[in-house]
Amino acid sequence: MNGERTRFYRDKQNGKIFGVCAGIADYTGVDVLWVRLGAVGLTLMGMGFIPLAYMVVGMFAAKKPTHLYTDRQEQKFWQGVRQSPTRTAREVRAQFRDIDRRLAEIETFYVSSNPRLSAEIERLR
Repeated sequence: MNGERTRFYRDKQNGKIFGVCAGIADYTGVDVLWVRLGAVGLTLMGMGFIPLAYMVVGMFAAKKPTHLYTDRQEQKFWQGVRQSPTRTAREVRAQFRDIDRRLAEIETFYVSSNPRLSAEIERLR
């Protein structure tokens, strides 16, 4: 499942010709306009292999599955994983620590305001 979300796909739904630039934009998280302008700019600056590379990637890269992301937030998450897996793992751990801290605060609030519940928890320990 993770391999499916971390692969490069050409994005025919958001693409113009083969969807290669849209696929690069989806893979990297960069706006597709900048990717297209970069491709055109490199071609005009004398990088003649760019159109050839575009055609080759367009012919051999797989199409992006329609079920790949459920929403925009999930898409941003997986783009972050592709860019920096270590940073993303660190962020997920930090989010879990924050959730754990907030749950502990809630538990403390309810236990301290309810002596009967506090006594019951102490008996369970």
